[in-house]
Amino acid sequence: MPEKKLLPTKEIGSLRKPTWLLETLRSRKATREEKELARDEAALVNIKLLEGVGLDYVYDGEARRIEMYEYPVRFIDGFKFAGLVRSFDNRYYKKARVVGPVRLRENYHLDEFRFVMRWAAKTPKIPVTGPYTIADWSYNEYYRDKEELAVELARNVIRPLLKGLVEAGARVIQVDEPAATTHPDEVPMFVEAFNESVYGVDADIHVHICYSGDNYRSLYPHVLNLRASHYALEFANRDTWELGVDDSHRVGYDFLKLMREYGDPRTLGLGVVDVHTDNMESPELVRDRILYAAKLLGDPWKLMVNPDCGLRTRSRRVALQKLETMMKGVELARAVLRAANSTANV
Repeated sequence: MPEKKLLPTKEIGSLRKPTWLLETLRSRKATREEKELARDEAALVNIKLLEGVGLDYVYDGEARRIEMYEYPVRFIDGFKFAGLVRSFDNRYYKKARVVGPVRLRENYHLDEFRFVMRWAAKTPKIPVTGPYTIADWSYNEYYRDKEELAVELARNVIRPLLKGLVEAGARVIQVDEPAATTHPDEVPMFVEAFNESVYGVDADIHVHICYSGDNYRSLYPHVLNLRASHYALEFANRDTWELGVDDSHRVGYDFLKLMREYGDPRTLGLGVVDVHTDNMESPELVRDRILYAAKLLGDPWKLMVNPDCGLRTRSRRVALQKLETMMKGVELARAVLRAANSTANV
């Protein structure tokens, strides 16, 4: 684990695949070995890019994965693909039907994790799609209802997958649940499935939830029972682009008031750059978003800093610029917080 520091930084998951990787994977002339080597090279480039920016927690930009739903479903018994559906930004994924008992056929993240462990100098944080999202994005034609499907996915797929990763050395695992607040009345179902998936998993468990339609309000009070130490959430996408550390300027960060109101002890991964626009945040804007969060929570040591979500929606050039801007903003915020602490101790 990295040495405890003020405002540690991390990515969320995906980066856009390099053009040369896509060309190799699509080439009919490329051999299987050449395609695998290209994946290795892309993963290594991503690891070193993220470390070079200065992040404290890194992964491989999901270089080997097709998409966060389609990729895992390929390795789970009980599914049959039904066709393409649109997700966002004119992007599509293959949606599957559940036609039988769900079981993990093979640990589909194990080899990629071992590769990251071999090459990463910083702490790996592996993202894994959670059971509720897989259930919500599937056609259920076998189980009694979505809840039964989600719990079976948690017990028979995600939990053994996570335990296998821990055996391979994983210490920080991020369970991605973008669908968690899609249906506010199903938040208890999300919590139940999540808890089943991490039961007995000896790791630092994070949960990433993005683009909540209700500013995450429906999470409480149910999420207080979630077996996770850390939230990684999206805020910048709904925030203003004006500088300032008061409520009127930081309208995208209302969830922090809920955390404070409910006395939620978890740490928070603060989304400070918007992954759905090429518009570039200034370091000063990132700084103010962090300082506002630190003020509301009353403890900057509860904060980590990250983009809203994976950066695959942006070009690699823009993604790198956003990460560099984020790091500059973090340094500005650290300076302000350290100065304030020094003054308070005088």
